[in-house]
Amino acid sequence: MNRKTIVVALGGNAILEEGGDGTSAEQFANTRKSMEAIVGLIARGHRVVLSHGNGPQAGAHLIRHEAASSQVPPSPLNVIVADTQGSMGYMIAQCLANALVMAGITKDVVTVVTQVVVDPDDPSMTIPSKYVGPFYDPGQVDMLRARGWTVKEDPGRGFRRVVASPLPLDIVEKDTIRELVDGGKVVIAAGGGGVPVMRVGNGTLAGVDAVIDKDRASALLATLIGADELCILTGVDKVAINFRKPDQRSFDSLTVAECRRYLAEGQFPRGSMGPKIEAACDFLLRGGRRVIVTILESAEEAMNGRAGTVITA
Repeated sequence: MNRKTIVVALGGNAILEEGGDGTSAEQFANTRKSMEAIVGLIARGHRVVLSHGNGPQAGAHLIRHEAASSQVPPSPLNVIVADTQGSMGYMIAQCLANALVMAGITKDVVTVVTQVVVDPDDPSMTIPSKYVGPFYDPGQVDMLRARGWTVKEDPGRGFRRVVASPLPLDIVEKDTIRELVDGGKVVIAAGGGGVPVMRVGNGTLAGVDAVIDKDRASALLATLIGADELCILTGVDKVAINFRKPDQRSFDSLTVAECRRYLAEGQFPRGSMGPKIEAACDFLLRGGRRVIVTILESAEEAMNGRAGTVITA
């Protein structure tokens, strides 16, 4: 069997589903369900690295900070990402380790709180574009902007805070992650896109108040550890153009050239499929073998070519 190193990017909504109560018990239950496909990959001998989104979880943190702002100082975004890496990493690691025990597999699962280097002069630092946190009424917008926030309308949904989302350039813990994978560990890393940091003049690190796209960070992680494949698990079973229109067309396979053409045509919006397709292209152009985009439940089948969309160079 051809054993591979696979980075699996798990969406934050797989753990905290939209419309749910958001309790710890609910998130553990969702996480346990989401581990079934991952166990299948490990059982087949593949070396697996998991990354995860944290949008709903970070949003919950921001709501808590808002509610308690008169009593405790709020945390910057980089600390919130670190917090969610720890809490979600704990849930994922425990649920996956338990699932492996039930499957008769002996395998250590470790979570690495991961710092991702960004450029403080990235254009996005002055033009925030990433929606975070709860929705606000139009009457609250002026008050929020008076705090120094950038607030924009999330079309059709309401007003939200937007923050910088710079491109990931390097992963501080990449060598440690690679060593763990080579040693047979299942690693959870780059959660929530990683903690955004910058290198300062003397070579030290400092946190950056920003959010990194999870799929872009996952693609960079896959490149840096020499992964064979990147699997992006999302809310649709296949990549499609003319999405949710009468002439929607879904793809079993795509090439980088086709992806770029559809990106240029505006088929993959920035707020949904766009970053996933861009991340896929980046990984493949840097030497990756293939990228799979599908829903969580189809992950194992997609690896065997029976589901999802396969993207190749």
